[in-house]
Amino acid sequence: MLITPAYAQAAGAGDTNSMLMSLLPFALIFVIMYFLILRPQQKKVRDHADLVKNIRRGDTVVTSGGLVGKVTKVVDDDQIEFEISDGVRVRQMRQMISGVRAKGEPAKESKEAAKDDTAAK
Repeated sequence: MLITPAYAQAAGAGDTNSMLMSLLPFALIFVIMYFLILRPQQKKVRDHADLVKNIRRGDTVVTSGGLVGKVTKVVDDDQIEFEISDGVRVRQMRQMISGVRAKGEPAKESKEAAKDDTAAK
């Protein structure tokens, strides 16, 4: 079987345009994955970090294990203490909090700041 000259000429040096066109689908798949998977996941992680950072005393929280309780004490940057029943307090890592159901009241102000607010009214 002999190769005709037409086939031999077509198999010459690779064309840069055809190589670019063969890599285009891979680039397109990466861009689609970034916008559909990676970017929303990064936003979700950022929102959870903000939620965990802003937990304060009086908030009603839900843990990843399903416990619901009211925060009684913020121990440190890593732990909180919350009450799940009368007299039953549990310490939990902040990262294991999955949601905040109800925000508590802000911490009470000093007496001088309260006087300034009433005087302004």
